[in-house]
Amino acid sequence: MTKLYDRDFFAWTQDQADALRRRSVNEIDWDNLLEEVESLGRQQQSELTSHMAVLLTHLLKWRMQPARRSRSWVLTILEQRAQAERLMRDNPSLKPRLDEVLSDAYKLARLRAARETRLSLGNIPEASPFDWTDAMTAPIAL
Repeated sequence: MTKLYDRDFFAWTQDQADALRRRSVNEIDWDNLLEEVESLGRQQQSELTSHMAVLLTHLLKWRMQPARRSRSWVLTILEQRAQAERLMRDNPSLKPRLDEVLSDAYKLARLRAARETRLSLGNIPEASPFDWTDAMTAPIAL
């Protein structure tokens, strides 16, 4: 089984799904299946971190460059909020990890905001000014 896993991942997934469907426990590649299932969970957290990084980047830009606010920024903020809400609705067990997600996302957002605004990194707060509620509800309007 492991050879198929290394040689053709898609074929391996189909083979494993078939074995699970038939409840054929002797055909299950337990070690690799465990690794893949755990990876799926990590992907959900990573996806949430990614959406929050984009959201926090735009919220930083919104605060730091009010003269440059645009419809595009508003729509990006609203889209990222909707994506984050969807992920949390679909994966409520991520809630205890929100501090970690926000911390990781803010590190990226700070760097991106510095690059996109051309402001000095020193002018952007090291600690996030946004908690989950702020990020998801801070007023934005043109």
